[in-house]
Amino acid sequence: MAYEFLLPDIGEGLTEAEVVRWVVSVGDQVAEDAPLVEVETDKAVVEITSPSGGVVLHHGARPGETLQVGAVLAVIGQPGEAWSPGDAAPVVGTLIEDAEILAARDGEPEPPAMAGVRTLPLIRKLARDLDIDLTEVEGTGPGGRINREDVQAAAARRSTIKMGPMAGGGEERVRMSKLRRTIADRMERSWREIPHVTIFDTVGADRMLDLRAALSSRYDAPVPLEALVVKAVLPILAEFGEFNASLDGDDLILKRRYDIGVAADTPDGLIVPVVKDADGRDLRGLAGEIVRLADAAKSRSLTPDELGGATFTVSNIGAVGGGHGTPIIPYGTTAILSVGRAEPQAVVRNGAVAVARMMPLSLSYDHRVIDGGLGRRFMARLRENLEEPGLFLAG
Repeated sequence: MAYEFLLPDIGEGLTEAEVVRWVVSVGDQVAEDAPLVEVETDKAVVEITSPSGGVVLHHGARPGETLQVGAVLAVIGQPGEAWSPGDAAPVVGTLIEDAEILAARDGEPEPPAMAGVRTLPLIRKLARDLDIDLTEVEGTGPGGRINREDVQAAAARRSTIKMGPMAGGGEERVRMSKLRRTIADRMERSWREIPHVTIFDTVGADRMLDLRAALSSRYDAPVPLEALVVKAVLPILAEFGEFNASLDGDDLILKRRYDIGVAADTPDGLIVPVVKDADGRDLRGLAGEIVRLADAAKSRSLTPDELGGATFTVSNIGAVGGGHGTPIIPYGTTAILSVGRAEPQAVVRNGAVAVARMMPLSLSYDHRVIDGGLGRRFMARLRENLEEPGLFLAG
């Protein structure tokens, strides 16, 4: 009897997936627990295996198409078996993360040279669509991994060679990736439904940056700036609970947990992994967790649990050269802090001009919950902590 494999519940907040590549074609045999299809969710590329062996009778969607959770993903039966919708028993599949080496297209032996190419499945698909040989592309990602920009740059160089440097005009329609479409939908909803207010400040960062350098040397491991910022903001969130909350109709839900989103810039877009129970970690543990989550974000290997449930968010736009900004509040929270790049500036101290490293801060908050006075008091307390790290490290 044939089985209808339904797209499984992928995790918190994820209700659909886009097919990237079918590992097994219709009419081919598949073994139990063998890779069946690769799909892209909002935040990760994952592999779905077959719950049972048999012959693939039907694909529920073509590459590039999106399926809702619970929809028929594939039908597996016996050789020569006929199938029509509704004739099979439903079975839910399983997910296995896969963000590294990917086999060639169905039915095609992978060239030996491709076996060592490091990239994501969706980037291999992009390269195939653009007819780019990945063995000739130099990866600029971590460990030499090839990212989307590398492939697009290779395609642009080839186009320039074919067309000539003076070619111009025309236009190109490019479908946004699943991740980019998800980001766009969430940002639009947040901006449409939340009345944003953004306030700005600039704080002296000398003591904090010196402390960061000393701790990195002592630990012999990187201490991300975000780790110190999160440590500085945690006691303030406890004091000003409106910033660690969510709005549900006429009720404000004050969160007594501190799961802090730390935005990560990746080749495929902005991803915000969540440091769970941030208040229960010491600085060294917090730093290690932020580094781990950032690496997983870049390789698209985060789990759904690591991507959901943030109660407050920190975004270090200084890591990409940013200064002040107007960050958009993640939907379901009430505030986000953006930290810019610290730069030497002339400042007046004790009546004299001095040079100090000054760091821009931008705090966006939900004006339905937080008014201007409360926002300024939050920022003033944060300024105190960042300029004198001992205030929050001692506690």
